Amino acid sequence: MAIVRLDGLTKFYDRTHPAAAEDVTLEIGDGEFMVLLGPSGCGKTTTLRMIAGLESISSGTLSIDGRVVNDVPAKDRDIAMVFQSYALYPHMSVKDNLAFGLKRRSIERSEIERRVQIAAGILGLAELLQRKPHALSGGQRQRVALGRAIVRDPKVFLFDEPLSNLDAALRVSTRGEIAALHRRLGATMIYVTHDQVEAMTMGTRICIMNKGRVVQVGAPLDVYRNPVNTFVAGFLGNPPMNLLPSIVAGSSGLRHLEVGASRVVLTLGRAAALAPGSSVTLGIRPETVSASATAFESTAAFETETVQVERLGAETIVVSKVAGLDAKLVARISGDIPVAIGERRPLYADLSAVHVFDAAGNVIPPTSPSR
Repeated sequence: MAIVRLDGLTKFYDRTHPAAAEDVTLEIGDGEFMVLLGPSGCGKTTTLRMIAGLESISSGTLSIDGRVVNDVPAKDRDIAMVFQSYALYPHMSVKDNLAFGLKRRSIERSEIERRVQIAAGILGLAELLQRKPHALSGGQRQRVALGRAIVRDPKVFLFDEPLSNLDAALRVSTRGEIAALHRRLGATMIYVTHDQVEAMTMGTRICIMNKGRVVQVGAPLDVYRNPVNTFVAGFLGNPPMNLLPSIVAGSSGLRHLEVGASRVVLTLGRAAALAPGSSVTLGIRPETVSASATAFESTAAFETETVQVERLGAETIVVSKVAGLDAKLVARISGDIPVAIGERRPLYADLSAVHVFDAAGNVIPPTSPSR
């Protein structure tokens, strides 16, 4: 079993400054692919380095398989780490790069050969074993770095933004290889990235961090569909969720939201608990906005003026100014629909898929339907 538990893990580099990671509490299950996701400086890499033993722990407890490892050296934690940099030895062949760490541990030559051949077979490196790193492509070098971790046969694999040095096409193919590797090995993996696409496509669960703290943990689609606050809503998604400032209006039982010049009558009773005049934020995913009034069963209409059009072939991203509001409404519509900059037209949001956030930015959960 390779269960990793973080209980209140905190890291201070300087006590006069905020913690780089604060009160991080998380359990990564055996065989799980956990992704630590967040913007630069959110504490995800610091957390990973504490798990690896590369950073000391200021407070809290870290355990692997029930064994507290706060003071255990990195080499004795039975983990393997793949860094952002390939960090290959340029004078060594691929085979020697894969075998180097095992030789340092005085593992028998026959066992080293067995492990190297298995890793090379898994990663498609069998025909490259005699090449030097300079004769490899970026994707091949990253596979060698992965292979160096695989031959260790560790309890836990740690990945620190391993795809950031690859071009777009290689990132797509390599993230597929890592996901396939996880399915094949069934190992516990913890992966740090700021790329939401990597997180959504690879992770069993995603841990979203901001300002050193854990904000939300869940399965990729659960986190995407049910963000706990405006930070998560605005961070996940490309384009991200529309966040439109709104005012609660109406009398008891007849509440609605005023969104600029538009009026949104919610089908769910989320606004009923708020007093008229309260400021809230209406969250709408771009894919739940349509140019057609009949696209959804229940809709809210917004009068808009198109200010930007991005044609992507099968779909078009339309950025519009909402009447009476400074905020923009981004819609992802069919590429067959003609749209022109400066055009005034209504856009329709699916009311069953909207989110409402309070003045503090926290989601207001759906309750019973308004009457």
